[in-house]
Parts: sequence; C-alpha cells; structure tokens
Amino acid sequence: MTTGGAMKPSILLLISFLLGVCGVQGASDFRVCAFNLHHFGDSKAKKNDVMQTLVRIISRCDVCLLQEVRDNKGKALPQLIDRLDRYDTAHQYKAVASERLGRSDTYQEQYVFVYRTDTVTVTGQYQYPDNRPGDVDAFSREPFVVRFRAPKTAIREFVLIPQHTTPTNTTKELDALYDVLQHVKNMWKTENVMLLGDFNADCGYLAKKNRKNVRLITDQNLYWLISDNTDTTVRSSTSCTYDRIVCNGEKFFSAIVPSSAKPFNFQVEYKLTEEQALEVSDHYPVEVLLRTDKSRAFFSDGNSGSKETPSTDIVLLTCLELLTRRNHMN
Repeated sequence: MTTGGAMKPSILLLISFLLGVCGVQGASDFRVCAFNLHHFGDSKAKKNDVMQTLVRIISRCDVCLLQEVRDNKGKALPQLIDRLDRYDTAHQYKAVASERLGRSDTYQEQYVFVYRTDTVTVTGQYQYPDNRPGDVDAFSREPFVVRFRAPKTAIREFVLIPQHTTPTNTTKELDALYDVLQHVKNMWKTENVMLLGDFNADCGYLAKKNRKNVRLITDQNLYWLISDNTDTTVRSSTSCTYDRIVCNGEKFFSAIVPSSAKPFNFQVEYKLTEEQALEVSDHYPVEVLLRTDKSRAFFSDGNSGSKETPSTDIVLLTCLELLTRRNHMN
C-alpha cells in the first residue's frame, strides 16, 4: 500500500474507472433505524442489562426512530441519551420527541428520534394534526414528521415519517399514511421522504385481500424495502413482517445501499437467550444504509490525518461485492 501525499497515476486511473463502473460508496454508510422498544419507560430504564443492550443497538445508527416510548416521568429518555454518550465517545447524541400521543389518557406513546449530532442535524419538525376532512382522527398515534440534513450522504436532505399503527386499525392507518406523505411533500417541497416504523403490516393485522385498498402499497413510486416474509419479531413462536421501511421516489431509492434494508437480530448478535432478548423488546429494529459521498470510500478528508491509498485488491473486491448485491436486490 502506497503512503504519502502523492499517489501513483496507474492506481488513480484504476480507482477512478472502478468507481465509475461500480458506483462504490463510502464504507461508513449512514444508517437509519426504526425500533419498537416495547413499553420503554422508568421500569425498563432501571434494568442495567437491558439499557446496555439498547445502547449497543442504538449506537449503531446515525438516526434511530424509537417507538412505544412511555416515559411518563420524563427520566428514562435522558438516561438513555446519557448512557449513549458515555458508551460511544466518538459521537454525541441528541433526541427530538413528539408530544404524548394516544386516544386514551391511560395509554400514550411518544415517537422519538435519536441522532448523532456530528453526522446529521434536524432542520424541521411537524406534528401531523390528523384532521383530514372526512376522516378526522384516522390515527391513534399521529405521525411526528422530522426533516434532517445529512451532508455526507448522497441524498443530503430527507424527511422521516414514523408510524406505529394500531393493530386493529392497520389497514385504515396505512392508507391514511399516504395522505400524510402527500401533505408533507407539498408542505416542504421535497420528494426525499422515508416512512418507517412498526406498521403491523403482516399476519392477522394486514390481510392480503386488503392490500389493494392501501395506497401506500399500490403506489408504484413507493419502495417497500423490508420484504414480506422477513421476520421482525423476537419470539420464536411468531414470524411476521410488522416493521417496515418505505422510501418515496427513484432518487431516494438510488441513494440506498442495495440489499442493506433488514432487521438487526440483536439476540443472535449479542448472544442472548430469547428471554433476555424479550426483556429488551419483542421486535427487532429494522435498518437501512444511505450511501455516502463516493470520494469517502477510499480517500480520507482533511481532518482524518490518513493519506493511505487503497490497494487495487480492495477496490476490486469492493466492486465485486457491490455488483453481487445489486444482482440479488429484492
């Protein structure tokens, strides 16, 4: 491997050619996650092992949507952010949260976005009022929409629309989510929108016969990145694709690393028993990678101090890996 400020012209030409052919992106791609924490509040925050696992999971993500946050005392979320900062000293974390949402005074949830302050900033937020003419109160938990700027990604700016549907009303809420999408696109004049969360979009909650009535599914401009028959549940007795990620438009879709959308099986990754995993959540988080600038794949920026040139073997292997992933896209 050649070091120093100057690189051999032959290697530069090879890298330039391969980058052009393969569209190689950065190794440190930008990760967006959605995680149903299953009743996260003061009780769960007191369990050290659970909090440690949550921190390990969330710290993998540049932006992580948290659902079923039931922090009535307002102490659990600050504890989580504090532990994230202490665990991952390479980054700092902040959170932006919705109001408490729900039709019942005794059961309410918040949507919370936890994000790394050095890779992404919040540029706007909007609580959907759920007063659509002819169908007021379509949602039990109205979407809390947040706009982000992530300058190192290929997409630069994007909007995230979260939704945790009510299981008994999944079909109606998913269809109504399409109206939220159109409203947000018009309001912020952007096509770069991703919808994500626990949609309950499988098994008994979303019958196949009802899918034709859900515009979020039938619109050909929307890409469902977590494919059907992908288990996003922890319990071995269930196999359902409840948790989903949907991106709007070809431009956003092209900014996604092929085949990167998937559940993160923290039970296997962290060698937990099913009982231990269920203490954390009954859902796996789902995630997707956004491409970063092409140049960041192989050339460090001026702040890193590294001047190494990649070997041709690394470049070739990276290209082959990307081409293989493209051939196996869902």
